Amino acid sequence: MELPAADDKFLKALAVALVDHSNGTLKDIAQAAGVSKATLNRFCGTRANLVELLLNHASDLMNQMVADADLQHAPPLEALQRLVDNHLMHREMLVFLVFQWRPDSLDESSGGRRWLPYSDALDAFFLRGQHEGLVRIDVSAAVLTEMFAALLSGMVDAERRGRVARAGMGALVTQFFLHGAAAR
Repeated sequence: MELPAADDKFLKALAVALVDHSNGTLKDIAQAAGVSKATLNRFCGTRANLVELLLNHASDLMNQMVADADLQHAPPLEALQRLVDNHLMHREMLVFLVFQWRPDSLDESSGGRRWLPYSDALDAFFLRGQHEGLVRIDVSAAVLTEMFAALLSGMVDAERRGRVARAGMGALVTQFFLHGAAAR
């Protein structure tokens, strides 16, 4: 679902506000996002509704990132770089997902089905990358998907905490994912 830029910006502001004010009231979250408590209340009603709305938006964004990277047809290296860049374009939502993630997040009873199209698309992409020689074949595509997600989420969280600079992060993530930490 394509959102107007203002709506996307508003949802990103709410995601950041929820992370930065994890124990805050709806009023605190509203103020941090730059809106009134009444506006936020009309928008979502409750904190639980806000979290669910943001999780659904994040899921839609993740699927759009995959589609925009053209993982099925583009040359694998180009597709990987676009995939990384697409994720970093929406880093606020990734930080929100890191903050919201729980051990049962992928369970069907916890709404985990929403993430299946995304993880399935990445699994298929990394399998194609193995067939085309981009990534190693001694590690399963599912493991590559998990490593990719962990690397990206770790880096955006580290950036949020001030440990990693934003500049050059896309190239760094891609190179580190493909080549590891070995000295060159």
